[in-house]
Amino acid sequence: EYDAVVCGTGLVECVLSGLLSVAGHKVLHLDRNMYYGGESASLNLDQLYANFGKGTPPAELGKSHLYNVDMIPKFLMADGELVKILRATVVNRYQMEFMLCDGSFVSKGSNVYKVPCTE
Repeated sequence: EYDAVVCGTGLVECVLSGLLSVAGHKVLHLDRNMYYGGESASLNLDQLYANFGKGTPPAELGKSHLYNVDMIPKFLMADGELVKILRATVVNRYQMEFMLCDGSFVSKGSNVYKVPCTE
């Protein structure tokens, strides 16, 4: 028996589930996908190819787990409200890490471009 059932594992659903859990509620958290994150998921190579119906990735690309492709770029400001909410849900228990971003890329059509940045 649960106090709440949360469907989906997008950011909003995960924050809601975490806040309910921290407040002492028993939560069942479900997702129809074989990966977490909903529309903002980060997929390995196998998941990426399966998600877009492209079969299996070519062997020359290497091991699937070495890839992490964000479906939606995710940047959290270091001192923003969202970071405070995530810390309140004890997200560190789930191996979420905050780190500096080395680079960012976008795709347009069949081309990939590096986003220019300064330090």
